Amino acid sequence: MLKRTLFFVTFLITACVTVNIYFPAAAVERAADQIVKETWGGPNEPAPKGEPRSSFPATRGSTVGFSFASHAYAQEADINVSNPAIRALKDSIKNRSDSIKPFMDRGNVGIKQDGLLTMRATDGLSLKERAEVQQLVEAENRDRESLYVEIAKANNIKTDAVPKIKQIFARSWTEQAKSGWWVQDAQGNWKKK
Repeated sequence: MLKRTLFFVTFLITACVTVNIYFPAAAVERAADQIVKETWGGPNEPAPKGEPRSSFPATRGSTVGFSFASHAYAQEADINVSNPAIRALKDSIKNRSDSIKPFMDRGNVGIKQDGLLTMRATDGLSLKERAEVQQLVEAENRDRESLYVEIAKANNIKTDAVPKIKQIFARSWTEQAKSGWWVQDAQGNWKKK
């Protein structure tokens, strides 16, 4: 019985480690919060995210296994978000943010449920401003999409996980949005934050 229990615990720990190695969700969340704050200067501090906790009691026979799982989490914390390509994209997003924010303040631009920007309304905009806003939004969305791909590449995350990265960033863009900005909920409805 003890052998079977130890095998089961080892199997669960190994499965958990395998998931974290292929897609480090917690590390991507921390990176997303950091990048959004650095590039857009989010008005709210992101909620602190604690280390994942195991629901298994640490028994004498399982200490080595849990120590290994803890090591995998520590590896996950070193997600690379500072290679030259990522730095260039972050700088581009940051440099553009001051040009887009006034249009977000006025409600012309909003954050869609996928974290990308869209022109919501053209009220009060001249034709020239409409074209400018559209160009800003398109450039911003291009950089955001490229950023997610570069983060995956820099961290050896398979490209089929890029939508997960995008989803995590979408949550961060929305959570750190300024009060009064328009955001889209999961059902596609617009509301002021």
